[in-house]
Amino acid sequence: MSETILHGYWRSSAAYRVRIALGVKGIGYAQVTHDLRAGEQHDPAYLAIAPHGLVPALEHDGDILIESPAILEWIETKWPAPPLLPRSPGDAATVRAMAALIGCDIHPLNNLRVLTQLRSQFDASNAQVKAWIAHWIGAGFGALEQLIDRVGGTFAFGDAPTLADCYLVPQVYNAERYDVDLGDFPRIRATAEAARALPAFAAAHPEVQPDFK
Repeated sequence: MSETILHGYWRSSAAYRVRIALGVKGIGYAQVTHDLRAGEQHDPAYLAIAPHGLVPALEHDGDILIESPAILEWIETKWPAPPLLPRSPGDAATVRAMAALIGCDIHPLNNLRVLTQLRSQFDASNAQVKAWIAHWIGAGFGALEQLIDRVGGTFAFGDAPTLADCYLVPQVYNAERYDVDLGDFPRIRATAEAARALPAFAAAHPEVQPDFK
């Protein structure tokens, strides 16, 4: 049986998404850590795997996959049960849109390299960086709260976890790390709590990863 290798970092929310998906599918994997704070993602050996110098990357049976949206779609195709996308094309598109709201509209603006640029090139203070983070999380969560109110159940879409939850739980973790007030987003908080109670989500939590420090 081919070994599945996940290249990541305990605090990377993009790697967190992939850990959740693999856990939901019941797929075992080995982890290789690349400490983003130490710049290990720029090591030539890793760049040979992931030329963009970001985590996660996934290796399986000769395939080398980068970028969490592509990895998650590959996982869903490779191991379709239990599903992380609804069968209806319209419902699947809604779930993908909810995921993209986080993956495209929130996460890139709060990525480590963006925050580093704010500090190094624009002399932003810690308070200004936290305000930046809170602004973009709040803007995205405002829209996502409405979507969950429209299509959510126990989870972000209906009563089974989907790709939307794989994105949401790591983003809520980031919001909590930066003391973002989630008081205006009760559906998001309830959804995250329900997902975190599942074993696959609990096992993917950053602070239980082997490289946590």
